[in-house]
Amino acid sequence: MKRGTISSGVVLAVAAAVAFGSTTPFVHRFGMGVGPLMTACLLYSGAALMGILWRGRPGIEARVGRSHLPRILLVAMAGAVIAPTALAWGLQRADATSASLLLNFEAIATVLLARLFFDEAIGRRIWMAVLLMLVACAILVPASARAATSTPWGLAAVMVATLAWAVDNTLTRPLSDLDPMGIIVRKASFGASFTAGLALAFHEPLPPMTNAAVLLVCGATGYGLSLRLYLLAQRRLGVARTGSVFAVAPFIGAAGAWMLGDGRVNGATVLAGVLFAGAVYLHLSEQHAHEHTHEPIEHDHAHRHDDGHHGHAHEAPVAGVHSHSHHHDQTTHAHDHAPDVHHEHAH
Repeated sequence: MKRGTISSGVVLAVAAAVAFGSTTPFVHRFGMGVGPLMTACLLYSGAALMGILWRGRPGIEARVGRSHLPRILLVAMAGAVIAPTALAWGLQRADATSASLLLNFEAIATVLLARLFFDEAIGRRIWMAVLLMLVACAILVPASARAATSTPWGLAAVMVATLAWAVDNTLTRPLSDLDPMGIIVRKASFGASFTAGLALAFHEPLPPMTNAAVLLVCGATGYGLSLRLYLLAQRRLGVARTGSVFAVAPFIGAAGAWMLGDGRVNGATVLAGVLFAGAVYLHLSEQHAHEHTHEPIEHDHAHRHDDGHHGHAHEAPVAGVHSHSHHHDQTTHAHDHAPDVHHEHAH
């Protein structure tokens, strides 16, 4: 893996965090008076529309097959039903700044689940980055809670959302090497349909047109575009590192809340910003290189022939990124790498 691949993964994860975090204050403001199930439905309807309209070139990404649908349904239940509904309910009972900052716990839970289920190697720099983000959250949340009105149940609902999205992130890892738009359309469509059915069953009223339009846009950017960027980052960095970098999202959300008048900048905010910047730098500057062995494997995913792992031949020359089923022989070498699809070896 080229060093630039790891750096590009960090940049993609930060971009995903910005896309998601910047929508939280708007969901808080325009979700007021809208049922939580209807809010979740509109958010993921926006994500589904984005996925349908954003068509990629055929042959670039590996196709999503029927065998992937059971996992996609689990991902959708956790990340497109439980999480957004809990977040919408919590945002109606907590101020946007405190809720945005509490979303930091998604990253912590994701790192722990990645270690537990995928045994991803997490070095000292990554643990230090997680610690810096924890400290930043510990500085910001109490200060925000003292300065605003939030109910314990509202904050607890936001915590439930973070745990559900952490489960979503972990379950998504085996899907991240497939066509991201195919994953988004299926996940978002199921989530929107399921929450729409529940909203009708619980007689939640239709929202005003302005609120519905804003929530749809938030869904397209914060839940559709953000997920695409997140999946692309996850295939380069693995579960833990992507989840850790994504912890920038709460700070983005808090900054957005401040710009909308829900919060204020003080010494704690500035210090937290420095800590978040330091955590991102630790990710960008991480080096993990050692001799490792690739076992023989046959799989299908987007790849190019100049990345050091795909030297197979084609009958007709192929350049650039493409996808097809291909075989890897056993190989032993040493280079800088992250726990992507080719580097899931034990340490």
